[in-house]
Amino acid sequence: RLATLVEPWGMTFLPDGRLLVTEKGGTMRIVGASGSAGQPIQGVPKVDPAGQGGLLGITLDPNFEQNRMIYWAFSEPRPGGNLTSVAKGKLSADDKSLEGVKVIYRATPAYKGTLHYGGPVIFDRDGNLFLSTGERSDIETRPQAQDLKSGLGKIIRITTDGKPVEGNPFEGKQDARPEIYSYGHRNVQGIAFH
Repeated sequence: RLATLVEPWGMTFLPDGRLLVTEKGGTMRIVGASGSAGQPIQGVPKVDPAGQGGLLGITLDPNFEQNRMIYWAFSEPRPGGNLTSVAKGKLSADDKSLEGVKVIYRATPAYKGTLHYGGPVIFDRDGNLFLSTGERSDIETRPQAQDLKSGLGKIIRITTDGKPVEGNPFEGKQDARPEIYSYGHRNVQGIAFH
């Protein structure tokens, strides 16, 4: 039996084998081994679900069994438009809500558009986060993929507090964001480690 979900976007396995799934419209659910989908988890920040936006990639903290922390990407409504953001929160003991939710990174500038947010988020072996951001598709934003002062069209490497990881390629370089790991991307939709 398969769970009935509305536009599922990202998923990750909980330690007990259940799936934690994001739905594009802004809900997060746990799907059990039987295929039944639980009620929406409370405490998820508002998303801008228009076009390709919404609740996107999701991953568990490497120490989830001890700290129950979850990290996810989403299209966040902001003054001047929307952007790709990363948030973190603690899954409550009863699996029904997120506690202490905090946005740790925003891929500025905001833009009034509905396309190309990127969105996969994954931990590396050192416990840092990789995130992809889209260049937002439109002709006026595409050049920002090549602009090291912009968060658009990049692979970002940050700590669990949203800070640039020491040793990133553009660390200490003038007119470049230190969180950038690679640039010139259109709309990366997957990240994995070999």
